[in-house]
Amino acid sequence: QVQLVESGGGLVQPGGSLRLSCAASGFSLDYYAIGWFRQAPGKEREGLSCIGFVDGTIYYADSVKGRFTISGDNDKNTVYLQMNSLDPEDTAVYYCATVDLGRYYNGSYYCNPYDFWGQGTQVTVSS
Repeated sequence: QVQLVESGGGLVQPGGSLRLSCAASGFSLDYYAIGWFRQAPGKEREGLSCIGFVDGTIYYADSVKGRFTISGDNDKNTVYLQMNSLDPEDTAVYYCATVDLGRYYNGSYYCNPYDFWGQGTQVTVSS
């Protein structure tokens, strides 16, 4: 059974850090790409960062570039999202998903979710 399970969310003060984990089971990340997304109440879902295990492609949205770092551990079949310098605007439910990740001819990235999503983990940034 294919599953993605997020963990690591919680309450953190502004300026703090959290590391989210996305553990995959039922398939090997070696042949996939995984993305992190978030959705805040009343807002559209936002793509944050994606990583491709086949070719090592990594993508960051401008909103998190320089603050968030995505990484993967093939042995643990897990993807991480290290989040630093958190702001109340980062408060949302964070999800991981399998994605179609690549680059257009003009060099810009696409990272489109498909098929499998985790259940989400809540991140709240507040003093």
